[in-house]
Amino acid sequence: MRRLTLIWLLLCLAGIGCGAQIVNRLGVDSDTFERYAYGRMQPYSHTNLALADSLYRQGVQKQNYRYQCLALSLEFPVRFAEGDYARMDAAVAELKDILKGRKDVRSFYFATLHEYCQYLVHLGRSSEAMLEARAMERLANEEKRPLGKMYSYRIVGLIQSYRDNPYLAIQNFTKAVRYSKEARAEQDLPNLYIHISQEYTKMKDFARAEEFCAQAETYQSFFPSIRLKAKMTRAYIYYAQEDWTAFWATYQDLVSDPLYKMQADQDTRFGMDVCYLQSRGRFEEALAKADSLSMPRDRYDRKHGIYAALGAYDAAYDTLDSLMNEKDSIYIKVQNEDLAILDAEMNNAQLRQDAERLKHQNQNTILLGFIAMFAIAFFSILFSQWQLRQNLEEMRGKNSQMLIARRAYQKALDAKEAENAMKVKILQNRKSNTFKL
Repeated sequence: MRRLTLIWLLLCLAGIGCGAQIVNRLGVDSDTFERYAYGRMQPYSHTNLALADSLYRQGVQKQNYRYQCLALSLEFPVRFAEGDYARMDAAVAELKDILKGRKDVRSFYFATLHEYCQYLVHLGRSSEAMLEARAMERLANEEKRPLGKMYSYRIVGLIQSYRDNPYLAIQNFTKAVRYSKEARAEQDLPNLYIHISQEYTKMKDFARAEEFCAQAETYQSFFPSIRLKAKMTRAYIYYAQEDWTAFWATYQDLVSDPLYKMQADQDTRFGMDVCYLQSRGRFEEALAKADSLSMPRDRYDRKHGIYAALGAYDAAYDTLDSLMNEKDSIYIKVQNEDLAILDAEMNNAQLRQDAERLKHQNQNTILLGFIAMFAIAFFSILFSQWQLRQNLEEMRGKNSQMLIARRAYQKALDAKEAENAMKVKILQNRKSNTFKL
């Protein structure tokens, strides 16, 4: 029972706060970024809707898509906290559409989509999160961006955590750490160390859990929100170890921390309250607080243990039965989702293969066309040269015949002239002989 409770608590922590540290990834002016950063420090505050509306209108007036993106990224966490998932999805869809072809702001795109996927996992929509992660990984591979790979493996790690596969979750988070270092995105390392610590806590490897939590704490002077997450992670470790004195002290430290209410969503705080009340033996209060949890699976998970502690075994059995039915339905859904994802990936792979084959066919057709055109041109040139040669030969033959004819004609003229000269001479001789007589 305590293990199930712990898994749920760690899952809640995975969704609190923004997915990465607040960085001016869109390169907006300092005044605008300060307004945005203040909103991001309390991502679930309803006042962020007014700030988002102001930034969005400013973006439309200035025709500056960066302001619109800041506005949408402020809006969808509030929609998640309100349970307005349709408007949450719509805000993210618009943001994705704006950033689709803009390579210069990929880091903002990856970070924002990762945060959205955290909410999808928290809502049990792991298949959608998985498809988003795979799409992100393909884009990161195409554009050679290790930051995108880091976020995609981090999402898959969260999905495996949700499915109670801590070993696979650690594998994916470890890959994310590698790509975070490759991308020089050190600001994301402490969050990854927190995730790994949580998974080792599930496996009851408390030494490793402490080790990674301590690694995350080394960044708290740079990123104040890490101090809160590390503190919550230590509370889970103490709870799992049944070190109640340490757990109670950490809980009191948490609830007195101003960041706790600002950055932890309501379900996360209620879950921690239930653990505290149950550990103190205040079971009726713990039941009332558990009823405030938004997800049925979470309510059943908390309440059956409380009923058992109260000795209300029939209620504990009924609640546990409801929990098992809920988990079975989720398990079946997960299997169907996995098959759907596999089918989609196979179809996408087939489409890519068909597109590649068509590309090669087109390339071959174009190549054959060039070869055919070259062959036609080559043979046309050869034929033209042969025809020219034939014409030259024919002209040479005609010229030769004309030359022979001209020579024969000239000889005939020369012979005629010689004949006429002879006749003149004979006539002259006859005249002179006649006079002599």
